[in-house]
Amino acid sequence: MRLYGKEWTRRELEARVGRIEQIAGMRRFIGTEGKETGVEQIHVRTGAGLSYYVTPTKGLDISLAEFHGVPISWQSCNGDAHPRHYEPEGSGWLRTASGGLLMTCGLMQVGSSCEDQGERLGLHGRIHHTPATQVSAESSWHEDEMEMRIAGSVEETSIFGGHLRVTRQIRSRLGENFLLIQDEVPNTGFERCPHMILYHFNFGFPLLSEETTIHFHSASVQAREQQTPMGGYRAWHAPDKDYQERVYYHDTSSKPLVQIENPNFPFHSGGANVRVSLQWSADTLPNLVQWKMAGAGTHVLGIEPANCYVEGRRAERERGSLVFIEPGETVSYEIRLTLA
Repeated sequence: MRLYGKEWTRRELEARVGRIEQIAGMRRFIGTEGKETGVEQIHVRTGAGLSYYVTPTKGLDISLAEFHGVPISWQSCNGDAHPRHYEPEGSGWLRTASGGLLMTCGLMQVGSSCEDQGERLGLHGRIHHTPATQVSAESSWHEDEMEMRIAGSVEETSIFGGHLRVTRQIRSRLGENFLLIQDEVPNTGFERCPHMILYHFNFGFPLLSEETTIHFHSASVQAREQQTPMGGYRAWHAPDKDYQERVYYHDTSSKPLVQIENPNFPFHSGGANVRVSLQWSADTLPNLVQWKMAGAGTHVLGIEPANCYVEGRRAERERGSLVFIEPGETVSYEIRLTLA
C-alpha cells in the first residue's frame, strides 16, 4: 500500500506501531449528553486524511466527515439527535435531522409531507431515524491492503403495509481517501411496494467558500420553482441571512458525477487545492437533486442522487414516476466519494 509518500508492506507497518489503529482503523462509542445520549457512532480513519463517523442509531448514515482534520460536511443545529426525539408528522423531520455527510431519505417517502392514498407521510420518510440491526465493523487484511468495512440492515415495515429493508455496506481502505456505499433494498413482503430513496449528501464550510466551484456533467438542468434564477448553481458565495433555498433537478444519466473543488482548502500548513468527487450508478439512481442553501447558519450544499424528486409520494404517483418493488425483488445502489 502507499502511505506517507512511500510503498509499504503490512509487516513493515506493523513493525513500526504497537497496533495498526495508531495509523488507521475504527472505534465505536456511545453519546452520553443531551439529545445525543444513547447514539452509537463508529469513527473511521483511513490514515491518509479522510475520517468520518457512521451512526448505526440513525440508519447507518454518516455524520461529520473530515479531511486532514478539517470538516468537509455540514452539521445541522440538531446535532446527532437520538431517534427517540423524532417527530414523523409534517416537517418534524427538520427538528432531528443530523446533517452530516449523508442522510438517507426514504424508503417509501421522499420530499414534502403529503397524503397518499389515505396515508399521511412526513417529510423525507423514516429511514434516517431508524436504528440499524446486525451491525458489524471489521478490518481485514488482503495481502498488503487493509479494508475497513461497516455493515448492517435497516427495516421499514408496517402491519398491512410495506416491508422494505436496506442492507448497507460502507467500505474504505488504509492509505486511501475514498468511501464506498453499497446498498441492497429487497421487498421482503408479499405485496408490491412503493419505493423512494434519496441520498442526501451535505457539504459545508470550509470546503464551501467564495472560491469553491461545483462541476456538474448534466445534459440539462431545471429549477424546481419557476422564479429560481438559473445562473449560479455552479458557484458558491458568502452566507446571506435572507437567502431562500433553491432546488435544481439535473439530468446526469449520461455521466453521474459531481465534483466540488476548492483551490485554497485550509490545511494546517496552508491552503491547497482539494477536489471532492461523488459518483453513482444512474441505472437505479437516474435523478440528481441539488439543494443550494447559502443562508446564515444553514450554509450547505446538498448533492442528492435519487430515484425520485422531492415533492412527495403523492406527486410522484400522479406524475406516473413512482417506483415500485415487487415481492422478492431487490434493487441495488452504489455511491463512491473520493477526495484528492
